[in-house]
Amino acid sequence: MNETDTSRPLTILSLLLGLLLTACTPAAEEAPPLQGAEIGGSFTLIGEDGRSISDRDFAGQYRLVYFGFTYCPDVCPIDLQLIGQALRQLEASDPEIAAKVQPLFISVDPVRDTPAVLREFTDAFHPRLIGLTGTPAQIEAVAKSHGVYFAKQEGGDAQNYLVDHNRTILLFGPQGEPIAIVPHERGADAIAAELKRWVK
Repeated sequence: MNETDTSRPLTILSLLLGLLLTACTPAAEEAPPLQGAEIGGSFTLIGEDGRSISDRDFAGQYRLVYFGFTYCPDVCPIDLQLIGQALRQLEASDPEIAAKVQPLFISVDPVRDTPAVLREFTDAFHPRLIGLTGTPAQIEAVAKSHGVYFAKQEGGDAQNYLVDHNRTILLFGPQGEPIAIVPHERGADAIAAELKRWVK
């Protein structure tokens, strides 16, 4: 047997060992799209019971955050309905994942969105959805820190007006770290899939 014939079994064995080692090595975890983004952070707002609530009250939970207002005639109810449907899907298929997610609805209309109004509104979409309001200064600060734009439209009277705002669902991790913008445009299935992708 010549030198080439002798080395061939060793070469094949080396290749097989390399493939086995590669197969046994866990793949690196996918980095969240918003990893390192400077959004979110600490906040203090007012909950549905009129008491002060801060970001620390949600430590250890994944936060699904949506900004809107209860008098919104179209997009807010649609998006909150999708969030509620996605959470119910997860509660049926992956209850452990669903239990780790705390949905939050932060009002950009603190004048009209009192705690009592928020409670009635959020209960229509999911029993665990928590509505948060605050002073205009508090709302402005939390919206700015989350990269959310909002502005009262011109026209209307003191109780009849619309508020322009970003239509964005944000997912934050157990330590408040930004993870991803959750796609609402593809429906409840896509929201549930995105939660399953990132919630550990």
